[in-house]
Amino acid sequence: MSTEIKAPVFPESVAEGTVATWHKKVGESVERDELIVDIETDKVVLEVVAPADGVIEEILKDEGDTVESGEVVGKFKEGASGSASSSDKPEAKSDDSKPAASSESSDKSGSTESSAILSPAARKLADENDVDPDSIKGSGKDGRVTKEDVQKAIDDSGSKAPAASAAAKAAPAADVPAGERAEKRVPMTRLRASIAKRLVNAQQSAAMLTTFNEVNMKPLMDLRKQYKDGFEKRHGVKLGFMSLFIKASTEALKRFPAVNASIDGNDMVYHGYQDIGVAVSSDRGLVVPILRDTDGMGLSDIEKTIVEYGAKARDGKLGIEEMTGGTFTISNGGVFGSLMSTPILNPPQTAILGMHKIQERPMAVDGQVVILPMMYLALSYDHRMIDGKEAVQFLVAIKEMVEDPARILLDV
Repeated sequence: MSTEIKAPVFPESVAEGTVATWHKKVGESVERDELIVDIETDKVVLEVVAPADGVIEEILKDEGDTVESGEVVGKFKEGASGSASSSDKPEAKSDDSKPAASSESSDKSGSTESSAILSPAARKLADENDVDPDSIKGSGKDGRVTKEDVQKAIDDSGSKAPAASAAAKAAPAADVPAGERAEKRVPMTRLRASIAKRLVNAQQSAAMLTTFNEVNMKPLMDLRKQYKDGFEKRHGVKLGFMSLFIKASTEALKRFPAVNASIDGNDMVYHGYQDIGVAVSSDRGLVVPILRDTDGMGLSDIEKTIVEYGAKARDGKLGIEEMTGGTFTISNGGVFGSLMSTPILNPPQTAILGMHKIQERPMAVDGQVVILPMMYLALSYDHRMIDGKEAVQFLVAIKEMVEDPARILLDV
């Protein structure tokens, strides 16, 4: 029985997606709930799994094709059996989707046939760049050569992309030394395109302003040094600075509600809760998962959630619901060595806190020059919603709580 393979039903905020990776090819057997294809949206990567045991009968949407919510991307034959080397499997929509172990030659010059197992996208990339699949060690399931494996082989061997070769043929008179001035054109992912659109919109639509301060990190560093072993032993997670900054920010947001608010058209929406987003860097781009109701979370809860979100971000497993909403955002550029920056707002939020690198600097303390570990803090805010006085006082409140952590406990 033939069954349609459909893209997942996207949330209302997601208009369309892109076929990112086919993990199975035409004629290949799959088991129930086994991953078939990844659909990338501008927020997350959604997985489509097999509804039952069977065979991939046809691929209707190739990698890179745009799909709408619930659109058919392929066909699945339930109960059938097959393999990558089956000679009677049906043809795919295009040459890109041919079974990996078909009898087509992998060398345009007429060399022997390839015995490597390739995904459709990997075979296409190998053919376009004259790469011998048999020379590539596959990292996929059962030794399958993935598109990433082929690309790595191309990069390692210094092979030129087809576009570069075409450009060279079109301009034979140009005297360009071999191996120099190479270019690589890669389509922007939906996530990165969405990030770019949001950031540009934030700068164009908000009256964005940034205020700065610096904080002495020694009290927090001493506190962490004193309790980190006991904390990890009791809670099974390391004590970091981010959880302490989140708690300090939560207390400051309660004192200055405008910083925790958002703008909806001509309305100002004040939130009676604190949902703080933490910017996380991933291979696909910057994502901002949300910690819900941070006022009710302990330091260990915050640390565990951050670790969980970080792992999901690296694996592309963050769900849309985990990145939706949020009343305030914290971005820590210090982990990459940033000393100072002006973070961009995450609409419709009206403020974002930027943390930076901890660096020892000479400071004047009671008439004496003392070397202290200092960090610059930056608060970017929407001046339409937040006055400069509130923004400065909010940042000072965080500074005071970080320099004297007992203030968080005592609410002073």
